[in-house]
Amino acid sequence: MAHKTSTGSTNNLHDSPGQRRGVKRFGGEWVNPGAIIVRQCGTKFAVGKNVGLGRDYTIYATVAGHVQFTGDKKKYVNVLPSLQGSAQEG
Repeated sequence: MAHKTSTGSTNNLHDSPGQRRGVKRFGGEWVNPGAIIVRQCGTKFAVGKNVGLGRDYTIYATVAGHVQFTGDKKKYVNVLPSLQGSAQEG
């Protein structure tokens, strides 16, 4: 029988929440200016037409329209502006 208590393991003691990365608006969805489309590490998705790239590589819409994903080797994110304006929401 041991005369001293053993010390516990300190590995894997703390757990941090996930950072909620990924695609937030999918192809064909309507977005308003400033809407976040993709949160990512690095440029998994490249910036296309009518979108901007944030400091943390977040891709966001600069105009109102429908989201479009294009490309084979490199995936591009575009926003196609609608002729009806922002009256169409959904």
